[in-house]
Amino acid sequence: MESYVIDHPAIDKPVMDTLSAALIEPRKMVLEASRTTPYIFFDPSTAVLEVKGRSSPENSVAFYHRIYDMIETYRLQGAPSITANFCFEYFNTSSAKCILDVFQKLERVSNSGKTVNVNWYYFMEDDDMLESGEDFAYFVDIPVNLIELDE
Repeated sequence: MESYVIDHPAIDKPVMDTLSAALIEPRKMVLEASRTTPYIFFDPSTAVLEVKGRSSPENSVAFYHRIYDMIETYRLQGAPSITANFCFEYFNTSSAKCILDVFQKLERVSNSGKTVNVNWYYFMEDDDMLESGEDFAYFVDIPVNLIELDE
C-alpha cells in the first residue's frame, strides 16, 4: 500500500494535525500508574476521563501529550459531553503546567459546544490539593467541582 504526503504551502501543520485527528475515532485509553506517573483512563463510550495518583514524570510534556491528543480527537469526533475526574496525591511543577494544559483543552471542548464536567477530588485536610484545584479552575472558563474525600 502506498502512502502519500500532502505538502502544500497553503496547508500548515496545525491544520494537517486537525485533519489527521478528524480521521481517527476516539479510542479507549488505559495507562496504569507507576511510581512517577498517574493512572489514566478514558472510555469514549462513557465519555469519562480519569487521572489519579502521583505525577512527576521525567518528561511531563511527552507523557501528557497522549491526553492532549485524545481530548482533541474527542472534541472533533466524540459525544456531546465529557466528564473529567482528577484526583492527585502529588504532582510536580512541570506536571502542574501540563495539568493546566489539559484543563485548557477541556475548555476548548466546551467552547466547541459540548458539555464538560470537571471534578477535582482532594483528600480531607489536603489544603494544597484543594488550592491547586481552585487555581486550575481560576484559569479556565469551565465549571470545576471541588470534591472533598474522606481519608
